[in-house]
Amino acid sequence: MASDDTDTTTTDQLTFQNPVDRYPSISPPEETQAEPGSQRELTPAADLGEHSYRGTGRLVGRKALITGGDSGIGAAVAIAFAREGADVAISYLPAEEEDARDVERVVTAAGRTAVLLPGDLTDADFCASVVDRAVEGLGGLDVLVNNAGKQIATESIHDITDEQLEATYQANILAMFRLTKAALKHLPPGSAIINTTSVQAYEPSPTLLDYASTKAAINNFTKGLAQQLAPQGIRVNAVAPGPIWTPLQPSHGQPAEDLPEFGQSVPLGRAGQPTELAPAYVFLASPESSYVLGETLNVNGGSPTP
Repeated sequence: MASDDTDTTTTDQLTFQNPVDRYPSISPPEETQAEPGSQRELTPAADLGEHSYRGTGRLVGRKALITGGDSGIGAAVAIAFAREGADVAISYLPAEEEDARDVERVVTAAGRTAVLLPGDLTDADFCASVVDRAVEGLGGLDVLVNNAGKQIATESIHDITDEQLEATYQANILAMFRLTKAALKHLPPGSAIINTTSVQAYEPSPTLLDYASTKAAINNFTKGLAQQLAPQGIRVNAVAPGPIWTPLQPSHGQPAEDLPEFGQSVPLGRAGQPTELAPAYVFLASPESSYVLGETLNVNGGSPTP
């Protein structure tokens, strides 16, 4: 998380501004972090909205479980949800404890409850238990954000080991099935499930074959599940980020040599910041999107999608 006000904007998301230069076009160094990556060590710092996101009461009283909520998009969503009045539980890998504690401080400063749930979502038993622990800590559950993901860039399909392939599918799509199944017994009518997919579902990079294919599966899962759960009053949607600057990118998510130009090829000419994703999740979680089901909301700087 950014260390001071100079690292992130203090202009809130509701202020009229030019999206081209709301943030500068970053040129990260060719540095690699160890998996799973650290928000604290990210250079340049990413904006999670901790100094800027302004809530308007859109999620007052809601109770949300956000996977991968320690850093990047998940952390920005946790902060936005808290500022909008929701209590949040975040799951994350034990190695990400320091980042999770930073998010906890921002959530509690907003006057909301934060429940920290370390563990590995590739473990089927943890997927079942983490939902029950979130419900216990929050006193219920009515929003599930399936956001955690694994992304490792490889030059050739021959470089994708069976271990990497299975771990990517376990983290990105199998955990989503398991978490959703575990959550459904707790979700009342009016609840929302929001899945994080990616522009990679439509424009797969040749270095991200395993990751991109899981994101296409998430799109399909979202649309099918939305139809299945609609009669129960549970809405299912997805958000498809484009190039967003998070710890996922320098921790082997992109080839190191590509990092200096990360995100510069989109029409806006820059990478997105995690806080720029948060309003999409807030909208899909709130009652104002009551007639929106099976939608994939693209937040990608202008890249064309189907």
